[in-house]
Amino acid sequence: MTDFRKQKLIKLGADALADALLHLAVYSDEADKLIERLIATPEENVRRFKRKLSGLKRRKRFIGWRESYGFSRELSMMLQDVKISVDDPLTGAKLIAAFYETDGAIFEICDDSDGNVGDIFRYDARELFTYYASRCTNKEKIAEIILNLNKEDNYGVRDSLIDCAGECLPEDVIRTMIATLQKRADREANGYGKSHYLMLIESLARQIKDAELFKKTRIALWGKLPTAALIDIARVYLESGEIDIAYSWLKKIPEGETFQRYEQDKLLEEIYRKQGDSEKLSKLLYRKFRDYRSTDTLQALLCVIGHDKRDEVVNSEAELILKCEKFRESDADFLIAVGKIDEAEEYLLKHADHFNGNHFDSLLSLAKVMASENRYLVASLIYRSLLLSILERGYTKAYSYGVRYLKKLDKLATDVADWKEFDNHEAFKEQIFNAHGLKRSFWSKYEVKK
Repeated sequence: MTDFRKQKLIKLGADALADALLHLAVYSDEADKLIERLIATPEENVRRFKRKLSGLKRRKRFIGWRESYGFSRELSMMLQDVKISVDDPLTGAKLIAAFYETDGAIFEICDDSDGNVGDIFRYDARELFTYYASRCTNKEKIAEIILNLNKEDNYGVRDSLIDCAGECLPEDVIRTMIATLQKRADREANGYGKSHYLMLIESLARQIKDAELFKKTRIALWGKLPTAALIDIARVYLESGEIDIAYSWLKKIPEGETFQRYEQDKLLEEIYRKQGDSEKLSKLLYRKFRDYRSTDTLQALLCVIGHDKRDEVVNSEAELILKCEKFRESDADFLIAVGKIDEAEEYLLKHADHFNGNHFDSLLSLAKVMASENRYLVASLIYRSLLLSILERGYTKAYSYGVRYLKKLDKLATDVADWKEFDNHEAFKEQIFNAHGLKRSFWSKYEVKK
């Protein structure tokens, strides 16, 4: 579609496009700036970039939250001035470094609650710096620029250039940077300054896959290592190809520790696969499956233990789910997904008192499936929970949905042959009218007189 439109525009000719751009520029500042950038010489664009940098440092008017996105667009356009105008890699890197040096002036004059401005530094400026730095032959100079910028990082954006060092610098230059940072850390008397440099060393150590250095730095930084630190060390050893050492660090985590369990399991799964330990891998995948039953976790398990075990696993899990006293919507979804509709109905009826109508998306999906499978009673009970959630919260904006649910209940009621121990539809309507009859805006939408 884009290529088609482009070809159609080309056929219009240069004159028509120039007129259209000039007309658009009357109403759009961005279009006007684009024209200025296109017709300016590279030297003029660079001079404009430098003037804008100086202007940012002198800027006094505060930019509120609502204006921050527009301000971030303005900063992004400034970087474009450099990108289309500067070919020399070292010059380009120096200009982007100068942009980073305005971080204090920029963040002091704007409310960046949404992070739009910060993202310009962390992504747009970083990408452009990496582009120039990777092409620059003077790698030592690039390292010097990065190190000078990171003597301080009061706004947490300059370290993004440390994080991309591995993309544009060889290992020997990075090791020289590490030595420089270590000297700076050793000279620091206060804990914050030392921590700042040690965290930079950690990033560089991970990029060059020096797990031993990463470990030593993490210990120097944290002292006693909590679970998060143990996981990080294990991850870096694994990335460095030292699988057994990575495993030994994970084993230091206390048994039963659930903090960052997802990350623990992710690393263990990769370790077991690399070690070829199918027994431990099977146990891990079985536990992950039990923690959250789904077709995805089932498939991952079956890929290891064999797809011929599917019926055995599914039947066993269905029995466990039906015995469970705690209700999980995900288990109901799983039973439906594997074709266990009777079991899903039984499970939902057993836990009807535990439906949480605030879980709109998941419960509504269950209600629709149960209704489509002619399980009208359980579908009605789910719709009741959704309706009650809206009425009990007095959420007037959702009354139209509540009315829809009540009318759906009216229709389903005619198909329910046995209400079992649950109130029939008329009794339920009597109850909600007694409790919520004064919510006139709801009942007026329902258009049924009591």
